[in-house]
Amino acid sequence: MPFAQLKDRALVSVSGPDAEHFLQNILTTDLDTLAAGEARPGALLTPQGKILFDFLISRAGENTFRLECRSDIADDFMRRLMLYKLRAKVEIAKIDQALVTVAWGDDSTASQLDSTPIADARFLDVAVSRFHGGGADDGDLPGWQALRIAHGIAESGSDYQLGDAFPHDVLLDETGGVGLRKGCYVGQEVVSRMQHRGTARRRVLIVSAERPLPAPGTELTVAGRPVGTLGSTAGTTGLAIARIDRVKAALDAGPPIMADDVLVSLTIPAWAKFTFPQEPVGAEGA
Repeated sequence: MPFAQLKDRALVSVSGPDAEHFLQNILTTDLDTLAAGEARPGALLTPQGKILFDFLISRAGENTFRLECRSDIADDFMRRLMLYKLRAKVEIAKIDQALVTVAWGDDSTASQLDSTPIADARFLDVAVSRFHGGGADDGDLPGWQALRIAHGIAESGSDYQLGDAFPHDVLLDETGGVGLRKGCYVGQEVVSRMQHRGTARRRVLIVSAERPLPAPGTELTVAGRPVGTLGSTAGTTGLAIARIDRVKAALDAGPPIMADDVLVSLTIPAWAKFTFPQEPVGAEGA
């Protein structure tokens, strides 16, 4: 079955009697609804509501959580968590020599890894499992990239820069990464306002073309005007974070959407609930 070992990931453990209360009060994810055996996306935001750190969070026993993040941001992430610790009875530590493997299709990889599968809750229309253990080889990394792109799952570094995106921009509101009914957390006011006013206008879209796409970071334009930025690519498909109001205007009026000199089409991920706006949206969330 297809799998891939993700060597650019790290695991941070948060444990102790106050662990859940501590994390619930600062992260976007609603831990009250986090089931055992699943990994939910989430973020630690700036007070202005932008993503400072992104991660996947799962339960790892009583009063213990594992936060899987990019390995290059793990130390900074831990330091930021420590700033919020104050007198909370929690221990924050990076798990040394941690390996993360992702598999899709079925769960037969578990027997190879001697590890319990954790369902990746970001994927709403295909079964994807994560394992905190390594495989015998790297597996199919291009296949994993193609799967992630095909299902509209954006990740920081590849598709957006930390400090530059709101949770709605990268669909955390639709993949279980934002608790819209939970209490306060860092940046909650901005996220709640964008949700209730419907002012999110940058969204992850799937990019398709007839020939290979240009490099990530290439601007998407309509008549020379930027509408978004290309992220991860796999041949003729890719992801972009784009202004859905400008994309809708282009679709209605007919001018082509270009990535450099490549003609592209932009579509909403099949599982997503948001739609292209029928009327111009407000200025917030630009």
